Amino acid sequence: MSVFADLVANLADLLQPLFGAGAAAAAIVLFTALVRLLLHPLSRAAARGQKARAALQPRIDELRRKHARNPEKLQRAVLELHTEEKVSPLSGCLPSLCQLPAFFLLYHLFSSSEIGGRANELLSHRLFAAPLGGRWADALGDGGMLGGAGLVYVGLFAFVAAVAAFGYRLTKRSTAARPVLPSGDGEQVPGLGAVTKVMPFMSFFTLVTVAVVPLAAALYVVTSTTWSAVERAVLYR
Repeated sequence: MSVFADLVANLADLLQPLFGAGAAAAAIVLFTALVRLLLHPLSRAAARGQKARAALQPRIDELRRKHARNPEKLQRAVLELHTEEKVSPLSGCLPSLCQLPAFFLLYHLFSSSEIGGRANELLSHRLFAAPLGGRWADALGDGGMLGGAGLVYVGLFAFVAAVAAFGYRLTKRSTAARPVLPSGDGEQVPGLGAVTKVMPFMSFFTLVTVAVVPLAAALYVVTSTTWSAVERAVLYR
């Protein structure tokens, strides 16, 4: 934890001449961008995997018709097909899973009053009037929505909502291009239709995350979500 704290502090010192009191917030955005840049090869692999899975869909439909009355055999046949074509069904999850440690490190870093036996000086940093270790509830209790910290969150929520709307359109477009297909007996796979309807709204769950985590962790989430939206628009165009 102390090594990670020193990394953020050093980045903040480096950015101090450009961003002044907001240098720590800028350091978090830069750190997030560096993490996502390192994970970009995985994102490209995930995009290739999704396109490969889409190309396999006609063959999977044929397997569904062939093994309509034997779900276990169908599952084995689909797995064998993925193995044969070297396509991983889980490749799309890797970029999200790999960045979880960085998010939790930031969360704990800005939730701890002490680091390595000394006071956590990072908690004194702010984004305009909002402390990086504070939450939306703290902002509401200190001046309300129109207070200094409250207005920071208003701007943050507006930005997140715009990114979420962009992600919503991307997901709607991709699901429309890949409609829910029936199983071998002509019936829709149970629960798949509901999942498909809910998926476009997943982008808006970021608003809940931003509201409940420390502002520093919220900046990580917002930066990463924005990166993901732009990355998806480019890789899945």
